[in-house]
Amino acid sequence: MNLRGLDKSRLPKHVAIIMDGNGRWAKLRGRSRTEGHRRGKASVRAVVEMSRKLGISYLSLYAFSIENWLRPKDEVHALMGLLEHYLVVEQPRMMRHGIRLLSIGDRTRLPASVLRTLGKTVKATSEKKGMTVLLALSYSGRDDIVRMVRKIAHKVKEGSYAVDEIDEETVSAHVETQSIPDPDLLIRTSGEMRISNFFLWQIAYTELYITPTLWPDFREAEYLQALLEFQRRRRRFGLTDEQLAPAAASTETGEHQDHP
Repeated sequence: MNLRGLDKSRLPKHVAIIMDGNGRWAKLRGRSRTEGHRRGKASVRAVVEMSRKLGISYLSLYAFSIENWLRPKDEVHALMGLLEHYLVVEQPRMMRHGIRLLSIGDRTRLPASVLRTLGKTVKATSEKKGMTVLLALSYSGRDDIVRMVRKIAHKVKEGSYAVDEIDEETVSAHVETQSIPDPDLLIRTSGEMRISNFFLWQIAYTELYITPTLWPDFREAEYLQALLEFQRRRRRFGLTDEQLAPAAASTETGEHQDHP
């Protein structure tokens, strides 16, 4: 594995991934969609382990969207079985490597056995501090926003907030990722040019990386390529290059500069 050219001091703190292409991978090989999903688990392990080794603090994986419930029942059943098996098999590895597991989404729709296994894994790893893996399960960015609005509306009704006090920080404190920084990098596999209802609030200034590689083929080399591309980007956050230049210069000379 060649890490040459990767600046470990400029890695993203939070990487999010839309893991797409399992079905197409299977179809190209004349295999079942379930086999594609099974193969994709190896890519999950590869990316989690590489993130841990590099020191990336947060990794969010879009594992199952609310829309995915509309897929054929046999496929949904197989996906839930693979998810439960993954949690059981990977929990000891998470414990050894200091990985904390969290989940977001409408988990009430998950099968009871999956929900129990997920809860056990989240609880068992809750004190781990090496890195955080966030599984988006039965998740929808729009649903996240709707639920956020309801929470804030209830608090306004109760008198905890005045309408004029609601700002971006208020919203961020009420979406499901409230305790996690917004993603620096969003990777989408399979070449599709869309967000697919993922992290609609959280990715306002996230760098996007689209690769034609199908998820089951996305391993360490493809992940490193995405990280290298991220480091080639210049993140302006609405500013100009000229405005950023003094900040870069002061950083190089060790001067401290407050950011608005």
